[in-house]
Amino acid sequence: MANQSTDDRAKLFNHFSKANSPTEYSSLWDVLWKQGFCPWDKGSPNPALIDLLTEQKELLPLPRKPNRLKALVPGCGKGYDVFLLAAHGYDTFGLEISETALTEARNLEKNGKHSEVCQTNENVIDKGKIEWLAGDFFDKKSLENAGDNGQFDLIYDYTFLCALHPSMRSTWSKRITELLAPNGRLVCIEFPTYKPHSTGGPPWGLTSEVYEAHLGRPGRELMYDDSGLVKNALGEPESTCLHRIAHFQPKRTHLIGYDKNGEVTDWIGIWAHTV
Repeated sequence: MANQSTDDRAKLFNHFSKANSPTEYSSLWDVLWKQGFCPWDKGSPNPALIDLLTEQKELLPLPRKPNRLKALVPGCGKGYDVFLLAAHGYDTFGLEISETALTEARNLEKNGKHSEVCQTNENVIDKGKIEWLAGDFFDKKSLENAGDNGQFDLIYDYTFLCALHPSMRSTWSKRITELLAPNGRLVCIEFPTYKPHSTGGPPWGLTSEVYEAHLGRPGRELMYDDSGLVKNALGEPESTCLHRIAHFQPKRTHLIGYDKNGEVTDWIGIWAHTV
C-alpha cells in the first residue's frame, strides 16, 4: 500500500495466512475489527465517490419516482460510504460480515457522528433510508429481501474486491452481475493498482484488466500465474457480461491511493448491463 506502514502490511499478511481456505477469511476480518486493528478505515467516505456524486451525476442511474433508487455497499465497515449515498437520496444498504463493524456503524448513526464525516448534498430534500445487514455477500439469503426484489440501482465497490482471495473473483463477478438492476450502475474504485499480484494480500493487487476480465466473463474461472492474470487464456466474453461505460482517474482519493510523487494511482470504472 502506498502509504501504509510495513508493519501493517506484515500483520495483515500473517493474520490471513492462518486461513486454511479463502472461505475462512470472513471470521478473520471480524477478529481484526474486535482487536481495533483496521488500517483500511480512513474515517470518511472516499473523496473520489464524493466528487462522482456531486460533479458527474450523468454517469449514475437516473432518479425515478415515486420510489428512491437503491444502493448497496458490500463490506461497508463503519458505513461512511453508506451515509454518503443516503445523503444523496439513495436508500442504501450496508452489508458487512463483521457484527463488530456493524455495531460501530450503528453507533455512528445513532450518535449523529456520521454527519461529521460525510459530505451531504443540501439539494436533496428527501434523504435516503439506511439499512444495515449482517451477512455474507455470497449467500443469496443475505440480500434476498433488500433492494428491489434483491437488485440494486447502484453497487459500490472500493475495498471489497481487493479483500477477497483471487480464487473468489469469479464468484464475485457472477454475484455482482445478478445483484445489479437492469438499468443499474456498478461503481468500482480500482485499488490497489500499484501492488503486484505476486506480493499477495489482502489487499490483493488489482489492475483495470482484472475488472475487465472478470466482469466481462461473470462466473467463469480465469487462470492466474505468479505474475497475475493470464490474459491469453481468457476466451470470449459472456453474453451476460457487464460492459464499462466510463473509465478515468479521479482528481482526488484517499491518501493511500497516491504514489510517492503525489500522483493518484486509483481509477474509477463504471459498469452497466449489456443492452
